[in-house]
Amino acid sequence: MSTIVEATVPAGQFALAETLERVPDAEFRMVRLVAHGAESAMPFLWASCDRPDRLREVLDRDDTVDTVEPLAEFDGECLLRVDWGPRVRVVASIVAEESATILDASGHDGAWHLQIFFPEHDRVSATYECCEDYGIDITLERVCRLSEASEYGHLGLTERQYETLVDAYDAGYYDVPRGVNQAELAESFAVSHHALSER
Repeated sequence: MSTIVEATVPAGQFALAETLERVPDAEFRMVRLVAHGAESAMPFLWASCDRPDRLREVLDRDDTVDTVEPLAEFDGECLLRVDWGPRVRVVASIVAEESATILDASGHDGAWHLQIFFPEHDRVSATYECCEDYGIDITLERVCRLSEASEYGHLGLTERQYETLVDAYDAGYYDVPRGVNQAELAESFAVSHHALSER
């Protein structure tokens, strides 16, 4: 049976640990693509922080990145094309080996939060064991059958996350140009910028 897993991996064992340490307010979000595999893992990221110039400077020296190219900048966020180094490809290879796909990934506060789709439930434990063998401290936060995750049409999101996405859409967050930025959305929800980003 198909399964959705929400997992956390320390940045130091996956990606951008140096960047997240040196630019503590930086947040990264994977741009969703219909692709998977070690070579195509997270090729595009949205990055946000208070000083984008400083972020790009630190990214250029991060040892998990082979190359990084800024593609666009909007409202304090920038779209990056990233070619990853070997450490990132190890985690992506482990996931791909079990025919799984990373649906979503966000990096902030020293960790990466992943949402992974497994066509077969038994591949979850195989992936967990393989991560352990490679010294990757993956924490499984939530595991649910796809039928449970998609019951309300929001693929493993909590009700709060789903409502936040809908409200963000209604407010014009996904419009180009944006009708509202993350800080304004956070204020409307009476939460911090980080809390909103986590949602």
